[in-house]
Amino acid sequence: MTDPYEALVHDLISRTEKAVESVAHLATDTDITFRVNDIVDAVERGLPADYPAPTMGSTTRRDMIAQMARDILSGEMHEDGQ
Repeated sequence: MTDPYEALVHDLISRTEKAVESVAHLATDTDITFRVNDIVDAVERGLPADYPAPTMGSTTRRDMIAQMARDILSGEMHEDGQ
């Protein structure tokens, strides 16, 4: 049986990767600079209303998505998989 927390993390990573790609294309097409919070907002807008909002201590779901976005943008997210 899959750990529900692990499944949630994988889902958020997937959603964040898609948002990073979408925002990156938009930035390239428009020459507008975007921030990590723009990516977080894009992920949050795409979540269903009943999507869990896990926390890790004082770290919110938005904080987790922001860190995922930074890790994707820096390449750290997939360094171990290479």
